[in-house]
Amino acid sequence: MRLKGKTAIVTGAAQGFGAGIAAKFAAEGARVMVVDLNLAGARATAAGIGNGALARQVNVADGAEVKAMAEAAFETFGRLDILVNNAGVTHLPAPMETVSEADFDRVLAVNVKAIYLTAREIVPHMKSNGSGAILNIASTAGVSPRPNLNWYNASKGWVITATKAMAVELAPKGIRVNALNPVAGETPLLKSFMGEDTPEMRAKFLATIPLGRFSTPEDLGNAACFLCSDEAGMITGVAMEVDGGRCI
Repeated sequence: MRLKGKTAIVTGAAQGFGAGIAAKFAAEGARVMVVDLNLAGARATAAGIGNGALARQVNVADGAEVKAMAEAAFETFGRLDILVNNAGVTHLPAPMETVSEADFDRVLAVNVKAIYLTAREIVPHMKSNGSGAILNIASTAGVSPRPNLNWYNASKGWVITATKAMAVELAPKGIRVNALNPVAGETPLLKSFMGEDTPEMRAKFLATIPLGRFSTPEDLGNAACFLCSDEAGMITGVAMEVDGGRCI
């Protein structure tokens, strides 16, 4: 029960890594607001993890919706201890100059702007409490970029830099900010990263991961729980790989 009595928002939590993080948080005692554009999926996650979890439909790239999300969390929970910015999208693998402007804008809106929007609404609350933990889900793509995912790579590099900048600014206020860099996992985005989901493509992808498997929602949940718990009270500004050794 490492998060007993804590409250958390996890974005992009209807499935994949976000659902794994939300489930681990609830199992460790936290009350979780499960946020996703997919309301049915968010409700299913919330119902499955229990412990008073609630679901909310939010477009994390929309300032008004993020503001309403934060206000609902404050009203429901009384205080918010943990924010996990997990929601993310990618464009399909393609030469950088052929990615459409619409796809570029979508990647930057969800992967980058959303972190600014949640910070704008939630950081003042955490400052007033003198404590808080923010976790941004970046990617190994921000450390060791893959060809043909250029603008996705760049967005995750931004997340890593933003995490460090947030950490150094917010540390005096008692707020810790960290990031996780997962390697591709068994999530709905896997096919998008690979371009096509075939045994040959999976074998090629897995050959780049020394431990020889994809990451799982449970892997991310375990790492997220540690970084957001009091056990990691001296850790801030870290972008920790959960990648089976890919970035070595």
